[in-house]
Amino acid sequence: MSFELLSITRDGEAAILTISAPPLNLLNAELTEELDAAIAELEAAPPRALLVRAEGRVWSGGVDVEQFAGRSAQGGHELWVRLLGFTQRLEALPCPSVFSAHALCLTWGLELALGCDLLIASPRAKFGLVEKVVGLTPSMGGTQRLAARAGNARAKAFVMSGALYGAEEMHQWGVVTHLVEPEELEDAALALTRELAAGPTIAHNATRAILAAQASGGVAAADALVPTVCGDLFATEDLQNAVRSFLDVGPGNATFTGR
Repeated sequence: MSFELLSITRDGEAAILTISAPPLNLLNAELTEELDAAIAELEAAPPRALLVRAEGRVWSGGVDVEQFAGRSAQGGHELWVRLLGFTQRLEALPCPSVFSAHALCLTWGLELALGCDLLIASPRAKFGLVEKVVGLTPSMGGTQRLAARAGNARAKAFVMSGALYGAEEMHQWGVVTHLVEPEELEDAALALTRELAAGPTIAHNATRAILAAQASGGVAAADALVPTVCGDLFATEDLQNAVRSFLDVGPGNATFTGR
């Protein structure tokens, strides 16, 4: 499938989703359609790891406000069901995901980032949920996902102030998981994605499922899930082969296939 405002490239068993909608990578009607189709393509042929990145002087300048003019409450409901679905669908892909932030990342870009497992950023990156300027609150899941990582009080201050926060502060909060120098970002993001893709991806998905259960239902809900999702790993070729490799030649020599 061909796209004009984004691309999907395959790097071995990893996939790279790149947004390129100059000059500001605004989420407009056209990019919305392409993003919908791109996620559908990833759902149809899931990679073993996904990297989400953007090109240009900013990651995202926000959403094209033209889409809000004259929209009814019902129209707003329908829009947010669709756009929130993008974040939810990224989270539901059966693979670990990495978001790479090189520059200013506002509104929908940050909300997608918070739907990814890991967020790698340059100190030059800044983040903001600035919807208050048009009388909105973040509607692609950013508020609650930020709270899950940084706490309710910080999420309230972040959203209600509409301020910009630097990558270093977001790293201190635990939102940015990897902070690297600007000239190293591209290589580091791709290396991290490749490492995930080459690893025990079924076990990584079990980790993601346990943490999702913890986020929604607490430790008890996660504990209840452990026997099933961890027990099922014994049926995978990856675990069986890795255990045999460990016993035969020691740790760190297993090859994983995602089966």
